Amino acid sequence: MLIARARKNPREWILPKGHIETGESAPDTAVRELQEETGVIGEIIAPVGVCVFSSNGREVEIEYFLMKSVGTGPSLESRQIQWVSFADAKQMITFPDARRLLNAAEQASGERRW
Repeated sequence: MLIARARKNPREWILPKGHIETGESAPDTAVRELQEETGVIGEIIAPVGVCVFSSNGREVEIEYFLMKSVGTGPSLESRQIQWVSFADAKQMITFPDARRLLNAAEQASGERRW
């Protein structure tokens, strides 16, 4: 499981995420943002859920995906990243709703034959 330090508050551990660009699908955004934020190139395995939260007075909806690492590339951001177990990620992640997504990802990964 890959987690990253938040840009706004580097004391917080988060799941990589980002904004959909014009003409881009949610899965394409997830792959692009993963590389931009962490330098990890990912391949989507399965959707794991949606998280809704408020940011700057607006409701934001983010779709998350379980991915496997297929390589590394340039990162546009200098975030600290850490590969951890699902159990450790659930303890370290800052936002409670992200734990629900981690549970879904863990279940989806257990159902896959790698």
